[in-house]
Formats: sequence, C-alpha cells, structure tokens
Amino acid sequence: MTEIQIGQAKRGRRAYSFDDIAIVPSRRTRDPEEVSTDWQIDAYRFSLPVLAAPMDSVMSPATAIALGNFGGLGVLNLEGLWTRYEDPTGLLEEVAGLQGIEATVRMQEIYTEPVKAELSTERLREIRAAGVTVAGSLSPQRTQEFAKAVVDGGVDMFVIRGTTVSAEHVSSQAEPLNLKEFIYELDVPVIVGGCATHQAALHLMRTGAAGVLVGFGGGAAHTTRTVLGVAVPMASAIADVAAARRDYLDESGGRYVHVIADGSIGKSGDLAKAIACGADAVMVGSPFARATDAPGRGFHWGAEAHHADLPRGQRVQFDQVGTLEEVLFGPSRVADGTMNLIGALRRSMATTGYTELKEFQRVEVVVE
Repeated sequence: MTEIQIGQAKRGRRAYSFDDIAIVPSRRTRDPEEVSTDWQIDAYRFSLPVLAAPMDSVMSPATAIALGNFGGLGVLNLEGLWTRYEDPTGLLEEVAGLQGIEATVRMQEIYTEPVKAELSTERLREIRAAGVTVAGSLSPQRTQEFAKAVVDGGVDMFVIRGTTVSAEHVSSQAEPLNLKEFIYELDVPVIVGGCATHQAALHLMRTGAAGVLVGFGGGAAHTTRTVLGVAVPMASAIADVAAARRDYLDESGGRYVHVIADGSIGKSGDLAKAIACGADAVMVGSPFARATDAPGRGFHWGAEAHHADLPRGQRVQFDQVGTLEEVLFGPSRVADGTMNLIGALRRSMATTGYTELKEFQRVEVVVE
C-alpha cells in the first residue's frame, strides 16, 4: 500500500473510516425477505450478526437475556456494576443524573467497589436459566483472577476484551496472561481483542481464539484518540484483520477465526459497511444505549470512563429512540439509521444482490 510522506522523517499509510467508504450496488437485486443474517461461531449459531458490547450502560442480565431471545449475543461485563453490587439499579439511576466533571469523579468512586467472584457466577447462571447463549467479558488484567468464577457460572463463550490486547504483552511488574496457554486449557471458545493491524490479529489468531475483536479507540464513548493519540480508522482495520484471517486459514490448514468489528458502529449503515469490509459480525454499544430499556437510561459509558488514573472515555448522552426490539427490528420512526438495524442490513444485502453474510463480504466498495 502506498505511503504518504508526512514530513522528511515520517511516512504513513492512508487509512479509511466507515464515513470514507460506500457500498456499491451490483447488477443484481433481491427481495429483503430472501436474505439470511445467520452466522455461527464454534458450535453456536445466531440469527443476528450482533453482539452487545460488555458495557454497563447497555448490558444487564435482563438485556443480555432479551438480546439472546432476539437471536443475538449479549455479553455481560464481569467487572461492571452487576458483579460489584447485589442490586446496582440505584447506582445506574444516580449515574444518569450526574452532571459534567462530577460524573467522572463519582463513577471512579462507584467502581472502586471490588468485583465479587460469587456475583459473576450468580449473574451468568441467571442468564443460563433463561435458555440463551451465555457470554461474559473480562479484561486481560483480571482474566486469571476471575476465570474460575466465569467457568463455574456456566459460560458458553468467554470474551477477553481490552482497549488493545496483544499476544505478546510485556510487563516487569507482574506475570502477564499467557493467552495461548489460557485458551488451550479453557473448555469454552474465546473471543479476544481489540486489535487493529494485520500482524497483531495474526498473533491473536495463533493463540487459538475462536474470534478476534477489531477496534481501538473508535467507540462513541472513547476518548483514546484525544488522550493517547492512538486510533485506527475502522474500515481499514477490519480489512487488514480480514486479510490476517485469510492468511491464518492457509497457515493453519483450514482453521477459520471470526472477525468481529468492535467500535464505530453507530448507525445501521456502519453495520453493513463493517461486514462489507470483511467482518463476520459486529459488537454494538451506542445503538443499544439509545434503547428505552437499556440500563444506562440514555447514557453510555465504558470501563475507560472511570479509570482510576487516566480516564480515556466519557459518559455520552443519546436520545432514546425506542425499545431494544425496535432498535433491532423496527418499525423505525426516524430516518437516521438508529432504528431497525437488521432491516437496514437486509435491505443493503438485497440491494446488492447477496443472500448470505459471507457472500456480502465480497461486495464492492468505493472511497468517497
């Protein structure tokens, strides 16, 4: 790929966000009713290529169950309020009422309450009792400490999610998580990320992960670009990681690792573009924060927002547009892509003549 000279001592390659690209119609069109949005990872099959981000503002045990019943996968944050407090509903209401800088300060205080392993187990068992696929998320730093509680809770899929996750973390302070060894010993499929480059993704795939999360600093509640100066536009990041998936498929003799876009999926068009760039599914946060039944009550935040030393996120407020079901399936009362995400994806696929998600990954795109 051609590099651009930034100055005499530095060159960089051009990368593209979702706003920079568009999907190109083909010579064939179909009826949206003929389109399938099914996908499968390991032994688990879903009718929606959508995972809910493990963020307290969008995922509670109740919303994880609801999304599972709709055909998606809700991922519970196992370092969040639901594993720190017996009943965090009052605290969620308090966070929704905070103003300005006091929100960050108060959230830092609220999240100093220790994570309780027994609550992690209890929450996961609650989701399992509802008969849906069970998924929980931990950061790499807390994975070894709480992995047993996660397994005891009957998790079907384990997500190791951080702002950036590498297979070669170096630390002089503590023994880092050996991803390859951990995944090998765990008896459930693991999704790990985020990453944003071909090489980093290839290393994560070699650990035995079932899926890789793509994204770094691009979420609506992230300020990583502003605080650390680090970010990778999502269209290019997904395409690079999709290339790593192809290379690993050849290297491993046929092992397919799923690529899951995690970040910058704010509207239905972003969902379609993510899959067009090579994603198998998307992890969604902000669209679900707009749901009237989301725990955040119209506010949205991630773990970065309450970091004790260097917050790299913010509490964002959205207009609530409808229920979780309406956000997913409509009917839509707005024309901005915040409702009926799945209906829009089906129509995008039908407009370009594709009936399967893997076929849609081959659709032509242009740079605008």
